[in-house]
Amino acid sequence: MFVRFSIIAAIALLASGCASNHPPTLGSKNTSYGDTKAVETITNEFSSTDLQIIAESMTRSLAQSGILRGRPVVQVYDVKNKTSEYIDTREITTTIKTQLMKSGTARFSSDNADMQSQVDQIQLQNQSGLYKKATVSKIGNMIAAKYRLEGSISSIVKRSSEYKDVFYKFSLQLIDVESGLAEWMDEKEIRKTTER
Repeated sequence: MFVRFSIIAAIALLASGCASNHPPTLGSKNTSYGDTKAVETITNEFSSTDLQIIAESMTRSLAQSGILRGRPVVQVYDVKNKTSEYIDTREITTTIKTQLMKSGTARFSSDNADMQSQVDQIQLQNQSGLYKKATVSKIGNMIAAKYRLEGSISSIVKRSSEYKDVFYKFSLQLIDVESGLAEWMDEKEIRKTTER
């Protein structure tokens, strides 16, 4: 009887120790959450604040232009990074796409970089014999884009003994695929100066 009680007590003790309400503390002692919309001024390199400013400016300009009436299909091309620093330009276009999608302004076909994955998936469904015929996506039914969205980001960096000045210019344009005409263009400029 005593042995059975001891085993039950040991199991209960182990269970209560495993079911702690406090998450384990790993790594840094100084980690905290911050406001994702707060202005980032740690360096004068391209920052999350710059990404948000550019994406919001471009989204607003494109949505207000009226060119996207009727929710046309748009294909997004990678933005060319002409700066000397690494910038994940896909994050800029993903944010623009997300905001336009949420507002119901446009629909998007597979990005230029993701088109091969789309083609591979359709071929797999049609040629592998693994899928029920009634559920297979038919070849030739993808919706072609009416417009393509493309752009670039460039920078000019100036230094003196006292200051470092970085000027960013982000340009974006919407081109009618059939005519090749640019139907909308805009740019956003950002200047950041830091004492050295």
